[in-house]
Amino acid sequence: METRTNHSGGIQGGISNGQDIYFRVAFKPVATVLMEQHTVNIDGVDTTLKARGRHDPCVLPRAVPIVEAMTAMTLLDYYLIDRTTQL
Repeated sequence: METRTNHSGGIQGGISNGQDIYFRVAFKPVATVLMEQHTVNIDGVDTTLKARGRHDPCVLPRAVPIVEAMTAMTLLDYYLIDRTTQL
């Protein structure tokens, strides 16, 4: 037995209804700009700012494994919370 639709994303009242679980994910933009930027220092003197080191211009290739790992950790966390309340 299952519901006709899955408009609730697989969760109803905090409990899985047996359907696939869907949710939305958002990522903040990458903070490092790889282009040289013109700015001023604390004394008001013109200077340039250039990021150094290894920086990813896009987090998209890493997004899927990150979301999968966080989902697994969150589900396991709630499972363990449920198990400890039944002791």
